Amino acid sequence: MMEMRKGSLLSVLFWLMLGFLLIWGKQIEGHREEEVQFNNGNKTSRSRKVNLIHVGAVVDEVSPSIGVAAQKCIKMALTDFYAFHPNYNNKLVLHFRDSHDMVAATSAAVDLVKNEKVHAIIGPESSGEATFMIKLGDKARVPIISFSATSLSISPSHSPFFVRTAQNDSSQVKAITTLVQGFGWHDLVLIYEDTEYGRGLIPFLTDALQESNIRVSFKYAIPASMDPYEISKHLHNMKKRQTRVFLVHVTSPFGSALFPLVEKAGMMTEGYAWLLTNTLSNCLDAMDPLVIKSMEGVLGIRPHFPASEDLENFKRRWKWSAPELNIYGLWAYDTIWALAMAAERIGDVSNLGFLKGRVSDVEGKTDIANLGVSEVGPMLLKEMLNIKFKGLSGDFHLVNGHLQPSAFEIFNVIGTAERLIGCWNPEEGICQNIANKKPNEKYSTSVSKLKKIIWPGDSITAPKGWAVPADGEKFRIGVPKKQGFNEFLDVTRNPQNGELNFTGFCIDVFRAVADALPFPLPYEFELFEDDAGDNSVIYDDLLHQLAEREKNKFDAVVGDITIVASRANLVDFSLPYTDSGVTMLVPIKHNMHRSMWVFLKPLSLDLWLTTIAASIATGIVLLILEQNARRESLQPLELLCLILWFPFSSLVLPERQIVTNTRSRFVLVVWLFLAFVLMQSYTASLSSILMSDQLQPKYFSVNELISKGYYVGYQEGSFTKSMLIEQLKFNESKLKSYANVEEFHKALSKGSQNGGVAAIFDEIPYLKVFLTKYGSDFIMAGPKYRTDGFGFAFPLNSRLVPYVSRAILNVTEGEKMVTIETKYFGAGNQNQDSSNSSSDGPCLEVSSFGGLFIITGIAFLLALIDSQTFIWQKPASVAKTYYRKYVSFKEDSHSDVKDKEMDDMSKSSEVSADADHGCHDGSAGPSKHVTEDH
Repeated sequence: MMEMRKGSLLSVLFWLMLGFLLIWGKQIEGHREEEVQFNNGNKTSRSRKVNLIHVGAVVDEVSPSIGVAAQKCIKMALTDFYAFHPNYNNKLVLHFRDSHDMVAATSAAVDLVKNEKVHAIIGPESSGEATFMIKLGDKARVPIISFSATSLSISPSHSPFFVRTAQNDSSQVKAITTLVQGFGWHDLVLIYEDTEYGRGLIPFLTDALQESNIRVSFKYAIPASMDPYEISKHLHNMKKRQTRVFLVHVTSPFGSALFPLVEKAGMMTEGYAWLLTNTLSNCLDAMDPLVIKSMEGVLGIRPHFPASEDLENFKRRWKWSAPELNIYGLWAYDTIWALAMAAERIGDVSNLGFLKGRVSDVEGKTDIANLGVSEVGPMLLKEMLNIKFKGLSGDFHLVNGHLQPSAFEIFNVIGTAERLIGCWNPEEGICQNIANKKPNEKYSTSVSKLKKIIWPGDSITAPKGWAVPADGEKFRIGVPKKQGFNEFLDVTRNPQNGELNFTGFCIDVFRAVADALPFPLPYEFELFEDDAGDNSVIYDDLLHQLAEREKNKFDAVVGDITIVASRANLVDFSLPYTDSGVTMLVPIKHNMHRSMWVFLKPLSLDLWLTTIAASIATGIVLLILEQNARRESLQPLELLCLILWFPFSSLVLPERQIVTNTRSRFVLVVWLFLAFVLMQSYTASLSSILMSDQLQPKYFSVNELISKGYYVGYQEGSFTKSMLIEQLKFNESKLKSYANVEEFHKALSKGSQNGGVAAIFDEIPYLKVFLTKYGSDFIMAGPKYRTDGFGFAFPLNSRLVPYVSRAILNVTEGEKMVTIETKYFGAGNQNQDSSNSSSDGPCLEVSSFGGLFIITGIAFLLALIDSQTFIWQKPASVAKTYYRKYVSFKEDSHSDVKDKEMDDMSKSSEVSADADHGCHDGSAGPSKHVTEDH
């Protein structure tokens, strides 16, 4: 018993000693704090004069996320600063006030200025509380310095005495946009708190996303006072939508209420993606672990503060304190250091204080009007805007009254903790580590640089960003009812059970496309009916309703819906799956009285003349070659037959005996080739002309129909009516609508003068169906007006459209499409198109055979050049013969003259001789008579 009493006594003494030591230590610490405050107040300083500058701090003293941590950081910053700068002459004296709501913050600010004569106020915590305080600061010329009011609804550019020593919300916009781009998400849902803080970021965020081709599908502004039931209803509406990416911009209290409801709604499962802005991301450490657990898989961004020795020392001092240290505490710490530096730089302020402002009698009745004007406030503001230093949160540098933006961390919530997976900075974009920054690195949006991410539902695969309705809900396909052309679309009701049966070409194509999608698409067809119960509607009305999200009952529309520009502005279309174009259908004019000269029409006049010239040239070349080869002359009649008759007769009755040498045969082969091509072309062209005369359309052009005032028809409910009026300029009174093939046939058979129409304008697929039944008497004619064919309609920016379009390509290029077309239109649905309507028919020109004529001419020239015997020898021999004849003629002429002269001379000699002979012989003669006479 004695031992037990002794043990109990020792135990009591031990606890008493421990309590005494704790109380004594607390008193010593209190004395030290009093000493610091005493020295800061300079109430007993003997070595120098210290000026006191009173500063207020308005924080929420019970808020674990910002207020409590900020208050502690402010006190530590003041102690650390003057411990590091003990010789400063101007020292700050802090006065704390609580701001648990907007009214309390406003009252605290008035109290600080009125009673404490503060020259600057640090705070408030929220942007809503700052609105009135900023106006108070402008009036009293007291700087309002906030380290946590990041909303863009307040700005230093609008309030000269407001300073934000934090990054504003817009600094995160580029980081969020880059992250969304990196994952390939094209639209998202924006959830924000319906307060001044929440609304401030939305315009900037929406504009940045749209510039990057990212659409905000829906915006949900949820009031902070909304009860959990209403929030759950909003979440249920979000779940029905296709978009699966959600960006949350709320404060910490609202986030703590939101995410447990999100998990309960089944929206924290595989396929969903949740992103947080920096406001909620900065406060996760102060939130309940159960709330953090419900956020598993969420991605968030928050400002990055670089590692430093001072920061590590500060964290060690903070390690066992509560609450958790966050970025707002570090910004508050740096704010005090910047303000203390500014206070020292302004110099001696011992003679400065508050001046009484000039107020009117009415204003003078309020406390605010009697606050006065600070003389020190403007000086503090001017110096603080120029402060630059390395703080715990990084570089402290104010630009336009804001803290200069820096990099952001990207983290992933796993369990009840956060895991850093990468970073973002304005120069590099997405990166894994800020410390490993490479020079001249290009801006990156690649998420492959991030560490492995755990998505909601413990998935490691990034969500594609959208999904069809889940939880047993089916994709609702609206189908209009068609009165005619049921091959394309037909809706019937089973008389026994009342169920609707959807059939037709368009329905079967959609079923084939749905089966070809890379993911299952649960869907059901629903008949579209207007409010009056009429299901025979114009397609434009149906598409307008699909475009109006509030009234829209369908997720898509399937039918024979033509893709045109006016409709593409309302909805998104898939790729077309049918032929495109609009043309007119007219009766055939059977032309039984053909011209007797129709055989001349296949060739143009120039081609006829060129062919005849080529034939004559062939005959001349053969004449030249054969004349030299035969060595005998031909009679004129034979020459004419060779030139004119032989080229033509050789086509039918080749006469080999008339061609005697190789060159002639070469020329003949070239001619026969030219003639053969011309004959074949002539035959084909003549056949085409005779056929086109048989299938000649009764009307060729739209202008003819308009000028003669004929009636024309169109399909009931079709867009072609507006096209006929607006584009083709038909008078609306000349238009008639018809519902089916039989009505088309009846109207065309009657004609415009007998109560029918002269032509029907419709899309080619419908006209092909008509021609399948009545193709012998009607034909498509005139120009083809382009459209994009039939397509499936979806709401604007539907993420299903690219997948459906790719599936359409797979179906239309395969055998499945052939099977569907054969089922509804038959295997021989290959009808005429508008290309066969020409009144003159085809006519061949010389240019079509220019190459052949050139080759023929070159062949003729080569044959003549190669025939050296005639080309070179014959002319020479002829010239030589004529030369010889000429020389011989000259010589003969000269010899005749000479002979005559010789004869004359000989006669003269004879006369002389006779005279001489008479004189000597004394014979009787003339001389004798003369002599005798003499």
